[in-house]
Amino acid sequence: MRHRVAHRKLGRVTEHRLATLRNLSQMLLRHERIDTTLAKAKELRPFIERLITVAKRGLEDGADTPRALHARRLVARDLADKRVASKLFETIAPRFASRPGGYTRVLRLGRRRGDCAEIAQIEFVGSEYDPSLDESTETTKPAAGASSSKGVGGRLRAAAKRLRGGRKSGAKKDADTETDDE
Repeated sequence: MRHRVAHRKLGRVTEHRLATLRNLSQMLLRHERIDTTLAKAKELRPFIERLITVAKRGLEDGADTPRALHARRLVARDLADKRVASKLFETIAPRFASRPGGYTRVLRLGRRRGDCAEIAQIEFVGSEYDPSLDESTETTKPAAGASSSKGVGGRLRAAAKRLRGGRKSGAKKDADTETDDE
């Protein structure tokens, strides 16, 4: 029985599980949106929110205080990449300064083709969405008007289409534009 057991094991030993969460958190902080399995996304959520809260607490009094240095050292235990850690302190933590919690959102995308694992997209709440990063929204025409490509629902549909194999048309379009440029 799993009464009062807090976290998922993800089929890994403790060291491997922590390494997986650290790598996923680095990718999320770098790209601000990643696709992973639903179980990993649900485990990543409290891990990354704790890092953001520590960074916010360190920046309350200023960037040159002993409290900020201690917060940077606490974050450095989990983030090996110094550029990602500096991005956390310089851009992400100040963005959520007035927000009391709930910095991430988990969106279910469907099931993966190969092993039928449930895939989810985890992203920061209020992150600026750049449609140029998502090729599938440019290649497909919106069926019900422009409202289908905006908001969380449109991004969810576009990501699900990408998982099902909708990228092939985007690759053809890129090949066509390269020949037109020459």
